[in-house]
Amino acid sequence: MKLKITLFFSVFCSIVWAQNTVTGTITDAEGTLLPGVNIVQKGTIKGATSDFDGKYTIDVSDDATLIFSYIGFEQQEIAVNGKTQIDVTMASGVQLSEVQIVGSRSPKRTSTDTPVAIDIIDVAEVSTQSGQLEVNQLLQYAAPSFNANKQSGSDGADHIDPASLRGLGPDQTLVLINGKRRHQSSLINIFGTRGRGNTGTDLNAIPVTSIKRIEVLRDGASAQYGSDAIAGVINIVLKDKTDSVEGSVSYGFYNTDAQGDFGTDPYGLWNTDGYRLDTERDGNAIGKDKSFDGGSVKVGVNYGVALGDNGGYANFTTEYINKNKTLRPGFEFRKGFGEAAIEGLNLFANVAYPVSDKTEIYAFGGRNYRDTDAFAFTRNDGARVVTSIFPNGFTPRITSIITDNSVSVGVRTKSDSGWNMDLSNTYGKNFFHYYIKGTLNASLEDLSPTDFDAGGHSLDQNTINLDFSKYYDDILSGMNIAFGAEYRTENFIIFAGEEGSYGTYDTTGRLIIDPATQTQPIDAASGDPRPGGSQGFPGYSPANEVDRSRSNVSLYADTEFDLTESLLLSAAARFENYSDFGSTINGKLASRLKISDNLNLRGSVSTGFRAPSLAQIYYNLRFTNFVGGDALESVLSPNNSPVTASFGIGPLKEETALNAALGFTANIGAFSATIDGYYISVKDRIVLTGNFDATAIPGVEAAQFFANGADTRTKGLDVVLSYKKRINENVFSATFTGNFNDMEITDVKNGALDEQTFFGERDKAFLLASAPDSKMSLNLNYERNWFSTGLSFTRFSEISLLDFQVFETPADLGYADNDALLAGATDYYSPKVITDLVFGFDLSDHLRLQVGSTNLFNVYPDQQDDWTEAGGYWDSVQMGFSGAYYYSRLTFNF
Repeated sequence: MKLKITLFFSVFCSIVWAQNTVTGTITDAEGTLLPGVNIVQKGTIKGATSDFDGKYTIDVSDDATLIFSYIGFEQQEIAVNGKTQIDVTMASGVQLSEVQIVGSRSPKRTSTDTPVAIDIIDVAEVSTQSGQLEVNQLLQYAAPSFNANKQSGSDGADHIDPASLRGLGPDQTLVLINGKRRHQSSLINIFGTRGRGNTGTDLNAIPVTSIKRIEVLRDGASAQYGSDAIAGVINIVLKDKTDSVEGSVSYGFYNTDAQGDFGTDPYGLWNTDGYRLDTERDGNAIGKDKSFDGGSVKVGVNYGVALGDNGGYANFTTEYINKNKTLRPGFEFRKGFGEAAIEGLNLFANVAYPVSDKTEIYAFGGRNYRDTDAFAFTRNDGARVVTSIFPNGFTPRITSIITDNSVSVGVRTKSDSGWNMDLSNTYGKNFFHYYIKGTLNASLEDLSPTDFDAGGHSLDQNTINLDFSKYYDDILSGMNIAFGAEYRTENFIIFAGEEGSYGTYDTTGRLIIDPATQTQPIDAASGDPRPGGSQGFPGYSPANEVDRSRSNVSLYADTEFDLTESLLLSAAARFENYSDFGSTINGKLASRLKISDNLNLRGSVSTGFRAPSLAQIYYNLRFTNFVGGDALESVLSPNNSPVTASFGIGPLKEETALNAALGFTANIGAFSATIDGYYISVKDRIVLTGNFDATAIPGVEAAQFFANGADTRTKGLDVVLSYKKRINENVFSATFTGNFNDMEITDVKNGALDEQTFFGERDKAFLLASAPDSKMSLNLNYERNWFSTGLSFTRFSEISLLDFQVFETPADLGYADNDALLAGATDYYSPKVITDLVFGFDLSDHLRLQVGSTNLFNVYPDQQDDWTEAGGYWDSVQMGFSGAYYYSRLTFNF
């Protein structure tokens, strides 16, 4: 028996340890480096992709056969035969398309020799080093200047995370998929959230399993790509692999042991032992204590099949996610403080088919469906509570059905003279529908339902692009010319919910339409009138309904000149004309100087703009109070309203920007570095004002607006340092990323209006806290044959926010004066370091197991008091407030 065991382990070890590391460079017949080539060990799940310098590394057995495949080139199979260096020249097959990276339309440019800063993120690699489930959170820890916040108590923002680059607004970053403009969300962030007053693109609607790589252009690019690209561009490149099935199954959960001193008074003990809100029952019921919550299951599968024999492919992805709520310590008025629950299903496809040796048709797109569930603020007693329905009060649930549909169809061709032409049409739509549950309409008293259809909003966008480009080898040391046109239409809709979600009823149960003759019910205990609408989120009424559209047309030219082998100069210009606000012209100049084979100096200067979104122009809310027989409305007034005009707020115009950057890149053996400084000046940023007294307007009690209200100036530095070294069978790698960001508000454009109401100190603090002053990450990784491990440290710098005390009178809170009040209202969050750890094990050629933790040591932000924005002991800061997360993931490839 001992002999059999010894033989078994001898054979096992010889199989596991008889590995060979193969490296190489992949080029075409002309010597051009080829990024994105798929390399797979035949008959196994082991694979790699060449980077933007055409280089690859893969661990395989000595007798393996490697398959090299790349669209537009003939597939090659090469036997390893013990070799450690295999350089490959791909033979042209059907030359359909050339790989371009975002920020450059030249097919000859790699990420390290571009004149601007670009991060190339291999999603397969990053996702194996992290337990993050969604694109936003992956980028939060992979890209130096990307920040995303999980919100709580922020209505729709609990369901779609606001994210940004370099601390600018969520709507100041353009998102592309396969180089085509992605539609934005119809949600506009209103209540208690980062990115307040902004819309943005929902990156989490794109399945991680479908993504090959993410390119993050950290530079202003409106002159190249149009509106929204003030902070930069994120281009998501979909997988195009064929003849394989790959995917993963993961499960994880959070530690509920929140770090803090929560006292002994039940007022501040909610979601600690003995006071945990029951998430399975409505009505403020206390549930069982839990050591773990937020259980998350994610299953993703990607399958590719070849179409024909000339490089065509069809790649399909399906991804399912189910994440339960997290609950963290909060106060009696915020018993549901924590992250939302999400159940979602994603379907995506990426298809290309060659119809001749120079022409292909392509299509990609998908559907994302999410059912989300988040708690609103608690109603404990008073006129808003009907005790016959909820004897102990209730915590309403804001749930939503969110769907994102998109499809892009196009044709690419290459003329005999070498011109590339790309004609495409891209359509996308976001649909956001609110359903409020575990709530009531207090004016209906005992007859009130407990769930309501509250209506919602949608945004659809259709973009037609026609692009031409040609690379000239024989002019200067190389020249690329690109030009094209774009026509885009957008449509924004607000649709009403059911009557009970927004209406106030009289004592006979009829909708109040004449407050002079109809009587609103009164709560006997408090003597207050019972309010109408669904508590937690009053529905949209027919008066809120909007159906507005606009169009814009643009023309651009984008050129790159290799003046010498060392000096590159690029120039771009773009004209855009919008049907609702007029025209704009923007330009960009960038250059790269190759000081040596290993060192590049680069810089750029550009102008940019962002058109006001349709949601910012037309979004509106109405809250009606009945006082003395009169209906008085508190309104978020649309920009085209007479109420808005009466306050001197003019039509929204575009935000404008001036960007400048200077940096260098270095590649010295196994070490590489990029360091880039940046300057961004933004004029006329669109903000959401506070509530102004509007009693001078008949029927209006208070009003707030969107306005071009602030100018900002941002200066910063991005640093990316990486090192990778192989010693025999051991592979060590280290990556440091850092972002140092300083934003200041240079002007508040309140005109004759009160500045503190228009855009006060609290609003300024939220804007300035869009990103920490610094974020630094150190990632250490080790691999040896079947085993790997990764350890990362992320430091978030201090931030300061102003809480709700700023709206109080100093004497009422015991402060000597306004300065003392302001100091007391400042919530300071000191720097914190988050530690992540993961172990990986190759179970076979087809299976890999990972176990790990994010925020291993269960670090929380500094504890605050009960004046915070979200009603918990912490605000929604970048490091998060849910504590340690533990996970396991099984990946497969067949």
